[in-house]
Amino acid sequence: MSATTGTPPDPSVVRVPGPWTHRAVSANGIRIHLAEYGPPTGPLVVLLHGFPEFWWTWRHQLLALGDAGYRVVAPDLRGYGDTDKTPRGYDLWTLAGDCAGLIRALGEPRAHVVGHDWGAAIGWTVATLHPRLVVSLTGLGAPHPVVMRDAVLRDPLGQGRASRYMAGFQLPRLPERSLRADGGARIMRAWAGPEWAATTDFADAVARNAEAMRISTVAHCSLEYYRWSMRSQVRPDGRRFARELSRPVGVPVLQVHGADDPCVLDTTMRGDERFAGAGLTHHTLPATGHFPQQEHPTHVTALIGAHLQRCDG
Repeated sequence: MSATTGTPPDPSVVRVPGPWTHRAVSANGIRIHLAEYGPPTGPLVVLLHGFPEFWWTWRHQLLALGDAGYRVVAPDLRGYGDTDKTPRGYDLWTLAGDCAGLIRALGEPRAHVVGHDWGAAIGWTVATLHPRLVVSLTGLGAPHPVVMRDAVLRDPLGQGRASRYMAGFQLPRLPERSLRADGGARIMRAWAGPEWAATTDFADAVARNAEAMRISTVAHCSLEYYRWSMRSQVRPDGRRFARELSRPVGVPVLQVHGADDPCVLDTTMRGDERFAGAGLTHHTLPATGHFPQQEHPTHVTALIGAHLQRCDG
């Protein structure tokens, strides 16, 4: 956003040039922007970002997995980047439908789903509600949605305290104003591990995310995810959603979590075992915050690649 005019950036600013291809795909009633890399005949891998980011968070994995022979796509989620910003649809039912629709629109019968933060919650939901479309699931920085709900309620001084920022996001207008003011930079600094936060790569990621967050209505749309999450707990649709997600997924699950993640406790993440019917592999990375795919890209990509190979074999 220009400091002099206050004009929001054009959504096309997220189409960062690189060896990947940018395009838009129609799925689940919206237009989804994505970055794509890798051979078109390779197994499909869908990388789902979280808050307060956009597809760029997966730049390292996009290239490495593509070079390993996978067809890799990293979309902007509904309400982010150059994807449509709809007035509604920020519930996990609809967001999972976006991912399922994207897999079908790309002409593939199944895909490996990899998600970070909200992308991980969407991944668990897709694997449960659309099981035929998912080969494997990888989650970073966020647990199964029901595990998260239960941990907040049962451990108010632990996970409940770590999640207290979500309560602040329920206020009207003020959170949007704060997000637009600094583009989410304060949040990223608070959530990142100190080693990565001292690098130029972190500074570049903060600058790019800030520009993407200042695109018109993105701040509001990104906060609607949290508002649905909390408010649905006392609504019939939230209780129905929890019941629908109460069965284990039938695909292998990989989890990668930062030991210093201030948002999600490692004990909370390990609660996912009860929903990983086909087995859970959990890795806790020392000296790592909320963004392991950016903080330790080589290690995390190797873990994801090995998981995909096991599932393809």
